[in-house]
Amino acid sequence: MAQFHVFEAPVSGFNFENSTRNVLLENALGEGKSKTPKPVKTGTTIAGVVFKDGVVLGADTRATSSEVVADKMCEKIHYIAPNIYCCGAGTAADTFKTTELLSSNLAIFSLNSERNPRVTMAAHILQDMLFRYRGMIGANLILGGVDFTGNHLYTVGPYGSLDKLPYLAMGSGNLAAMGILEDRFKANMELDEAKALVCDAIHSGIMSDLGSGHNTDLCVITRQGVDYIRPYQESEYKDTRKDKYKYKPGTTPVLTENVVRLDLELLHETVQTMETA
Repeated sequence: MAQFHVFEAPVSGFNFENSTRNVLLENALGEGKSKTPKPVKTGTTIAGVVFKDGVVLGADTRATSSEVVADKMCEKIHYIAPNIYCCGAGTAADTFKTTELLSSNLAIFSLNSERNPRVTMAAHILQDMLFRYRGMIGANLILGGVDFTGNHLYTVGPYGSLDKLPYLAMGSGNLAAMGILEDRFKANMELDEAKALVCDAIHSGIMSDLGSGHNTDLCVITRQGVDYIRPYQESEYKDTRKDKYKYKPGTTPVLTENVVRLDLELLHETVQTMETA
């Protein structure tokens, strides 16, 4: 006998069932017994500028986990293709795996077509990928590259928003960085002027945001190739320990001591020799 399976058509729009579930759980457990998880604040300053011959991308190197500095030399400028690089702000694991997946897909495209991908192609793949997860992937990306159509700079938000601008800044220090970019940006800048502008924008974010810090990395993309400068500017604040944090035994007093003896009985013991021949 044939069996017929009827599939329901997917409901359009967003789904808020998890929000309703969380409210029901809080009401069932009572106030004070359950706490909904809070988002962890992340810190980063990334920026990009289009100049006469290409694109300059910049980022700081501090990775934070709440109030703790997890990594002082985090690499936030990711390789996408020989002519495309991407800066990531947000959750470090999300930005790394998202850009890694994009780079893998574009590598397959390059092998099949025997040419470098276009920047707009990479931007729209990122847009579709992030929109599919409705903001559950914490990746704020600045995508920059050069192809046969010119120099391009895109920003892709975690909800799939896409913008193309001549200069961009994202991350927790983006307000300070954007102030530098809006004040000093000019069309058709020279390379040295563009590098100095991006470096100063990242430095402004570092000095104004506790989540951003340490060194400044730059990536220059032109038709001649890519110049990844890491670090471009080292931090002027060196983390040197002034004292030795080694304490003698007995410094911390033992308040209580309780020793419990365990009576164990050996039931069976076997010895196996390993063959070496």
